[in-house]
Amino acid sequence: MSILLIEAFYGGSHKQLIDLLQRNVEDCVAYTLPAKKWHWRARTAAIYFMQAVPVSGSYRVLFTSSVLNLAELAALRPDLATLKKILYFHENQLVYPVRKNQERDFQYGYNQVLSCLVADVVVFNSAFNMESFLTTIGTFMKLIPDYRPKDLEKIIRPKCQVLYFPINFPDVKRFFTDDKHSYFSEKTVVEEARNPERCLSENEDSTLVKRLTKNSDSDQEPGSCKKISATCQEVPLNPPGTPQELNRKEESESTVPYHEEDKEQPTFDPCGKTGGMVEKCDGLTNQQRPLRIVWPHRWEHDKDPEAFFKTLLKLKEKGLNFQVSVLGETFSDVPDIFTEARKDLDACVSHWGYISSKEEYFKALCEADVVVSTAKHEFFGVAMLEAVHCGCYPLCPNALVYPEIFAAEYLYSTPEQLFKRLQNFCKRPDLVRKHHAKVDTDQFSWAALCREFRSLLAAEAREDL
Repeated sequence: MSILLIEAFYGGSHKQLIDLLQRNVEDCVAYTLPAKKWHWRARTAAIYFMQAVPVSGSYRVLFTSSVLNLAELAALRPDLATLKKILYFHENQLVYPVRKNQERDFQYGYNQVLSCLVADVVVFNSAFNMESFLTTIGTFMKLIPDYRPKDLEKIIRPKCQVLYFPINFPDVKRFFTDDKHSYFSEKTVVEEARNPERCLSENEDSTLVKRLTKNSDSDQEPGSCKKISATCQEVPLNPPGTPQELNRKEESESTVPYHEEDKEQPTFDPCGKTGGMVEKCDGLTNQQRPLRIVWPHRWEHDKDPEAFFKTLLKLKEKGLNFQVSVLGETFSDVPDIFTEARKDLDACVSHWGYISSKEEYFKALCEADVVVSTAKHEFFGVAMLEAVHCGCYPLCPNALVYPEIFAAEYLYSTPEQLFKRLQNFCKRPDLVRKHHAKVDTDQFSWAALCREFRSLLAAEAREDL
């Protein structure tokens, strides 16, 4: 095996990346430690791997995450020091949120700087991660009382590059709720309706025809020629109002009673017998079904679960109807807020707790309408992109990595803005269900990034590194 993969914290996105590389890149061998006791892994993993990794003349490349102190391992194992050493940053410790700077453990950030100095290539999962790390090195080193090192950013920056975390997005359409199936069906039908003379045939697009006939009340045979009435052009797909329009009306709607819009909106049913407006159609958006919110993050303080649950409790106090799924991994220390929130939100809970089965996890995401992040510490956000892939509308802080990935309409700046957005969506869940998030998840897929990762893991260093 020529590629040595070492992961000192084999869980979450760290595990996903190692598993993905092992499955898709030839000549890989991995040595890992379980994702427990992070602080001890960061401090002592090097001496463990010194003993666990066998000596081999076939190694050419060493790939590891920044949890490992690479400088220590290279010193303990001179044979590994001669390899092409690639350091991958899932997160960085220089900007980890702490209440007071005195609480910051200098050693963790210092270890990452040392690892960068001995690495041949330093890779970050986002531009935000790279810039926040590099531009903070100087300030961070001022914590040393005297004899401080100089120009470390200039030494490290030439080695650095951004390579987004590769996500292996599964086909999740089989898990879509009726709302999401209906959205894609309606969207396609209305696009076809713009050309009323166009005839859809099985030879032309059998998948589309089957989908249309499945959602239709007519007795027409699948695959037969179907003309769409020109009257469809005169009827809008969505009822008045869009998520963006609701955002602009936040201030007024949050202070006045909700009357007219509480009524179920008539739904456009282009594939039904009426060919136009109906009061209700099975399989299409149902205004009366509660908004479904998902929070799929680690159960730790840096994801700010307190802010999330405080917002939900305000929604509940307002008498708004919603269901919530709280997913994500748990570790040894679970914040008390989760126990308290479980009790306070009991009637609103759809699912509570980590789902070990990937298939069941993606099914839970597909059942949700909105995915929320309240993170104070995020450098990429795999869970948010997975949820968007499953048809969720994202709401993220206007900070950290999120503006790099999500358009402004999906960002909020204050807890009050998050509350108002969710309040409006609780009142009009149909608008969220008919919205297709403007996020190109394909650019974060393994299919799009595999060539760059294989080039990175090649034994010969690239000229542009």
